[in-house]
Amino acid sequence: MSKFIKFFDELSIKDVPIVGGKNASLGEMYQKLTKHGIKVPNGFATTAYAYRYFMKEAGLEKEIKRILKGLNTHNVVDLMKRGARVRKAILSAKFPPQLEKEIIEAYQKLSADYSKTSLRRGRLSKGVDVAVRSSATAEDLPDASFAGQQDTYLNINGAGHVINAVHRCIASLFTNRAISYRVDKNFDHFNIALSAGIQKMVRSDLASSGVMFSIDTESGFENVVLINSIYGLGENIVQGKVNPDEFYVFKPTGAIISRSIGHKRLRMVYNKDPKKPVKDIVVPPADQLKMSINDEQVKKLAKWAVIIEKHYKRPMDMEWALDGKDNQLYIIQARPETVQSQRDYNVIEKYKLDPSAGSGQGKRKIIISGQSVGSKIGAGVANRIMDIKDIKKFKPGQVLVTDMTDPDWEPIMKIASAIVTDKGGRTCHAAIISREMGIPCIVGTETVSQKVKSGKKITASCAEGEEGFIYEGILPFKINTTNIKNLKRPKTKIMMNLGEPDMAFTDSFIPNDGVGLARLEFIINNSIKIHPLALLNYNKLQDNYLKKQIDNLTVGYTDKKQFFVDKLAEGVATIAAAFYPKDVIVRLSDFKSNEYANLIGGKGYEPIESNPMIGWRGASRYYSPEFLAAFKLECEAFKKVRDDMGLNNLKIMIPFCRTVEEGKRVKSIMAEHGLKRGKNGLDIYVMAEIPANIILAHKFAKEFDGFSIGSNDLTQLTLGIDRDAAGTLDVAGVSNEKNEAVKTLIQYLIEVGKETDTKVGICGQAPSDFPDFATFLVECGIDSISLIPDTVVKTTLAVNKKEASLKKKK
Repeated sequence: MSKFIKFFDELSIKDVPIVGGKNASLGEMYQKLTKHGIKVPNGFATTAYAYRYFMKEAGLEKEIKRILKGLNTHNVVDLMKRGARVRKAILSAKFPPQLEKEIIEAYQKLSADYSKTSLRRGRLSKGVDVAVRSSATAEDLPDASFAGQQDTYLNINGAGHVINAVHRCIASLFTNRAISYRVDKNFDHFNIALSAGIQKMVRSDLASSGVMFSIDTESGFENVVLINSIYGLGENIVQGKVNPDEFYVFKPTGAIISRSIGHKRLRMVYNKDPKKPVKDIVVPPADQLKMSINDEQVKKLAKWAVIIEKHYKRPMDMEWALDGKDNQLYIIQARPETVQSQRDYNVIEKYKLDPSAGSGQGKRKIIISGQSVGSKIGAGVANRIMDIKDIKKFKPGQVLVTDMTDPDWEPIMKIASAIVTDKGGRTCHAAIISREMGIPCIVGTETVSQKVKSGKKITASCAEGEEGFIYEGILPFKINTTNIKNLKRPKTKIMMNLGEPDMAFTDSFIPNDGVGLARLEFIINNSIKIHPLALLNYNKLQDNYLKKQIDNLTVGYTDKKQFFVDKLAEGVATIAAAFYPKDVIVRLSDFKSNEYANLIGGKGYEPIESNPMIGWRGASRYYSPEFLAAFKLECEAFKKVRDDMGLNNLKIMIPFCRTVEEGKRVKSIMAEHGLKRGKNGLDIYVMAEIPANIILAHKFAKEFDGFSIGSNDLTQLTLGIDRDAAGTLDVAGVSNEKNEAVKTLIQYLIEVGKETDTKVGICGQAPSDFPDFATFLVECGIDSISLIPDTVVKTTLAVNKKEASLKKKK
């Protein structure tokens, strides 16, 4: 048994002290997971003993200790100088002949296994193409990822080049970022060893590659697999050179619930020059916005991620590659996820910009936006640094503005108040490191380095969902922290009102009984932006400017109406998945005519109404000949979520239904398009927001599975006020839901619900705004109260208190 070399079939996860986390994991998968159909390219690893043998033979330990004595890693200039001296000392040392001999023999054996021909002993010419990766023996611990701390060398061919790459890997144990990181994590430099993994290359330069996580990287939501994909070798994802395609797969059903296509301008491929074995080439414009892998491959990767996670019994961070020669997928790395899996989910932390910041919510000046990493806010003076040689100019508390980062930037990233980059996705280096360090980061802005100069005061907000915003000026913000560990669940169901799918995974951690109201309007406004009839009539449009606007938003779709169906389904599915298997009640579109007119192409299809609030909205639209075709698209999207994606916890709610007959008519259309009440557990609710809904509650109860009180509209229509005309009747007890007439109607509806065994909930704003209104609802015996996420905890406490007092009275 060699002390210097271990092939993957000799390794398991127990061998982390011998070959580090990365190589031990490869051995574990190679031995135990291939029986589940997971493909792992073979390879071998140098051992910790080999590393220490090298260090001892070269007499390096004493010299390195002397160089690093008294180092302050926060002094970037000093760190760079000393790190360079250590690496030079290692690279200048002679490689031990016996270690070199065994590496060459192992490489020849690996080459022979793949070429099926024997290579002569000692031959140093062409063999199999390999990746040479560093694996530190303290790597991938539960609270430290060591991601990117040491070097990787791709497309290495020939024994001599393999030896050179292993030598450089050993030196990379003392990169500036690795030295700094170990000091921060209190690891002794000399208690760690370096194992080099030599693994057969997958020809992903001819196809695609990427990374995936068995947990959502931003929220910690565990029921999804996140997959990122690009053309060519996967280094461009980590380096942040390319904005990847992004897919979310829902674990319980294996369905793709969300996808976004990145602008993949570059592809990393093999290069014939051994001094520079890989290079970037430009992707043809026609292919840059095409999917880099297909749906079948996405689902297969997700299935593998679940198997790997189950095997390791923890959330995992994996790298994969698609071979362009055999068209097979391979797993080339797997390590524990080290950020979200370590979080205390009993503590809910919410960052929120002060509403008065920037003279009002609507008046904050947005400089640019990108993909948010985490959910925090950071502010400070921008320092635009575009080259590693300038990092010494960076000061603690500044906002780092750059094109992209790599591991060499880590010493200044840890002292930044926020990080903003032109390039990269949620799995690039900047995202990984900032997530681990708890620093707000916005990636993929494309042009922030052009728009923000050094010295400018800015605020980076990741607290508003998937999209992160860079604002002008230093804006005040609040941090609200709530511990929910001992929060008792009341008998009354506490549900949530949601609109933004981006926030669904995060909000799912708030104690809840599901979603009482999910609004389609947010999804249509933010993800689709185009009037459905403009998409349906795209081929008839005469306005070339309008067609160009639509084309820019629907890249990849020749069938424009399918864009509406897919994006609507993805938004709804994300919310349904976040709360699965709890009920998620989604309201059919309830735009008013003036709101629909504001969508792209909307003005040509909408009437001008003097009071749209009581005009052509809700149920009356769905069967109207002018809108029926658009409503069918909504039905198609809902059917896709329930039937194709398997999210049958989705319930549907009809808004602004003026008569029982109108309700029957809409239900009939829905049934024609695969949404029949009762089929596959489908419940259909009706909004109770018109006095007629309550006056005829017994009749409505025969047609629907539940009522959801829309207290805003109910107040408007009961009291004869226009809630769009703010302030005109702002008299206490007149213009809000606490008016006696409104409360009387609500109490009556709850009584009818009890009589007819029909669920009654409320999704209007009142219980979120007025705690005493929530307790009134509890007294009446309401089944559920749906609230905005920010008020769930405080309202739950109030409901618990009221239920306890009612119990005492009994």
